[in-house]
Amino acid sequence: MSNNGDNLRSLTFSYENGTAKFTVLDQLALPHETKYAAILTIEDAWDAIRSMRIRGAPLIAIVAVLGLAVDLTSNAATTSELDGLTGGVEEVKTYVFQKMDYLKTSRPTAVNLFNAMEELKGIVDNADNTSREDVVNAIVTHAQYMLERDVSDNKAIGAHGADDLLARHTHPDGVRVVTICNTGSLATAGWGTALGVARELQRRDKLRSIAALETRPYNQGSRLTAYEIMTECMPNPCLICDSMAASYIRAKGADACVVGADRVCANGDTANKIGTFQLSIIAKEMGVDFFVASPFTTLDVDLESGDMIEIEERPPGEMLDSSGAPKGMSCWNPAFDVTPADYITGIITEKGVLRKGADGKFDVKGFVAKHS
Repeated sequence: MSNNGDNLRSLTFSYENGTAKFTVLDQLALPHETKYAAILTIEDAWDAIRSMRIRGAPLIAIVAVLGLAVDLTSNAATTSELDGLTGGVEEVKTYVFQKMDYLKTSRPTAVNLFNAMEELKGIVDNADNTSREDVVNAIVTHAQYMLERDVSDNKAIGAHGADDLLARHTHPDGVRVVTICNTGSLATAGWGTALGVARELQRRDKLRSIAALETRPYNQGSRLTAYEIMTECMPNPCLICDSMAASYIRAKGADACVVGADRVCANGDTANKIGTFQLSIIAKEMGVDFFVASPFTTLDVDLESGDMIEIEERPPGEMLDSSGAPKGMSCWNPAFDVTPADYITGIITEKGVLRKGADGKFDVKGFVAKHS
């Protein structure tokens, strides 16, 4: 395995002498250019998320919290507004909550962002926070903790996923994996979720091959996943068009599709990057395991089924500008689709692998209750 970790660093964050410094890797420039953009305000964080300069459900949540931390400590305009508050710590909390609500408007589908804001709200609301400084310090401390927790959780996802796949597939050379979008270090604080499973298989010398779908129209698979695969020197890599998945599996073979998730509902229906649903249909038809790998925070037991998920639609230009289509052609450009639970073999989290019960259904609520 390569040790080119610096090439896959999705962000940098430091906090010294009361001042936070924060940059994000501009993923729209990859793989041809590596450049970092400074995040100085929550507006910068919001724009980085909305414009998809950073993406991936775990990373979106982290960038939102880090953006709030840097805004509260290093943005002169925010500091001036805080100085002008006269209502004590409760007014400070209200001010912070308004900023958190603003960050939640950046992208609607990934539940990690909303869960992160709710978790942070509980921390800010803590009775021990009796001053403005207490509130700000609590946010910065939690932001730093989120960075450490994400990497640890991702490595646990990788280990649980590798264990399960190797128990199912016993070829001496290991497992043949197919994935879509980007779910690696670039989508997280490090290591990755679905691609983290492949990374763990590689670490055990049990990754036989890996195929990445290009993931139109933003090409996260061809620009980002292929970049990570090459950086990590993964064995027998192959980039394919989204429309080639069935032919690839029939011609080259695959043991498991492992994908990420932006939201998993109470019944197991899963929202992920557009194209995931059709890949799941192909996998089921061809007898290939189909696993979702995502953090525990992605499990949303408040939504009973995928019909309730708000699917973000992106501007038409994102498709038209990259497709060679004639100007003025109408198009439909949803960023995500929903894979019904029937097509999913298991859901890999840092708490373990959620499997279907004897009734063939996922008990996501029971899993969350057990591990919360």
